[in-house]
Amino acid sequence: MSLLENLQWRYATKKMNGEKVPQEQIDYILEAIRLSPSSSGLQPYEILVITNQELKEKIRPIAFDQSQITDASHVLVFAAWDNYTEQRINDFFKRSNAERGLPDSTTDAYRTRLLTMTAVKSAEQNFAHTAKQSAIALSIAMLAAAEQKVDATPMEGFNAEALDELLGLPEKGLKSTAILPLGYRDEANDWLAKLKKVRAPKELLYTHLN
Repeated sequence: MSLLENLQWRYATKKMNGEKVPQEQIDYILEAIRLSPSSSGLQPYEILVITNQELKEKIRPIAFDQSQITDASHVLVFAAWDNYTEQRINDFFKRSNAERGLPDSTTDAYRTRLLTMTAVKSAEQNFAHTAKQSAIALSIAMLAAAEQKVDATPMEGFNAEALDELLGLPEKGLKSTAILPLGYRDEANDWLAKLKKVRAPKELLYTHLN
């Protein structure tokens, strides 16, 4: 199927049937996330891949009792860096240069510019930026899931502080930004499954400047 056909097929599934997604499809989605673009290639986030049912049960009330959490095969939690730090940026360039077989001095000017730009911003401002990068990865994950005919429900409706505490994210310098349950739709019990997909008409969405 084409990209547009995949996008037409997918929707924010409201009820999942509990069926397990084959590992090869999960691996495909995770690899798509890994290949996602991000500002300066930093990928300032981590993805928690949760299959433990007991843990999913604990997450569900934090996510306003959304049943997809416990009915999903896998639950992905997107967690962005809580701040840009000198060590995080330096570690990225060290790894990147090593993989490319480049001396560290090759990227010194760019690395220094990034360090300067992030140092003058508050932790809140930097987190706002890392969260946007995790949103790009989230979008790629949903596209990959649709291609695999795996349902995915992006969620921002949850108590982030409670989820962070449950998952021990503060100790890792991370903050949760989104939850993405992966599974299969239960069409018979999903009120949204049969409804027409509604999006803004072109004349409202696009402004062409010629």
